Amino acid sequence: MSLPEVVSQERWLTARQQLLAKEKELTRARDALIAERRRLPMVAVEKQYRFEGPDGEVGLTDLFQGRSQLIVCHFMFDPAWEDGCSSCTAGADEMSPGHLEHLHARDTTLAYVSRAPYAKIAAYKRKRGWTFPWYSSFRSDFNYDYGVTLDPSVRPVAYNYRRAEEHKARGLDVELVGEFPAHATGRRPTPSRNWPKPFVSNPIAPSCISRWLRF
Repeated sequence: MSLPEVVSQERWLTARQQLLAKEKELTRARDALIAERRRLPMVAVEKQYRFEGPDGEVGLTDLFQGRSQLIVCHFMFDPAWEDGCSSCTAGADEMSPGHLEHLHARDTTLAYVSRAPYAKIAAYKRKRGWTFPWYSSFRSDFNYDYGVTLDPSVRPVAYNYRRAEEHKARGLDVELVGEFPAHATGRRPTPSRNWPKPFVSNPIAPSCISRWLRF
């Protein structure tokens, strides 16, 4: 591995100040983008989705747990798998009780949803020692409707809000199947041992897909 050049303190300070200017420019651009994302219009959820949790069957409104906002995180866990996605597992390990408490103080609930049956989810949750809410959408349209489980036999597959034929017209050969999120911003994933093969021919994906909902 090559190391950076060794220079004087003065040269380092000049280089650091130049980089700081670029960092501030990026921060301002990101802040503007985040504000624009918050101004996106909302779509009413009309379908009566059902989930299974520790207390049995519940509806989407129950996932809010009495708060006005809900963040739903997609955890890749196919019904045929015995364990959840290793990349999703690494992210979920960071979901501490303290983090959830900060969200609760802002009238927000965070919950994970997977397509695996709840018995498998509960067993894996105990194995990992997690305490966050986690529900099963098994036999529900929820994952398909929100583009986090892709199956052309259920509905046409779209990736980053474009159909496969649109990507091919732009020179990208994107073929997705299974518990693979249909949206990404450019991060290249480490394939999980549980992902179906082939999982993607142009592998660009996020580590976690989440949806923000307001009651």
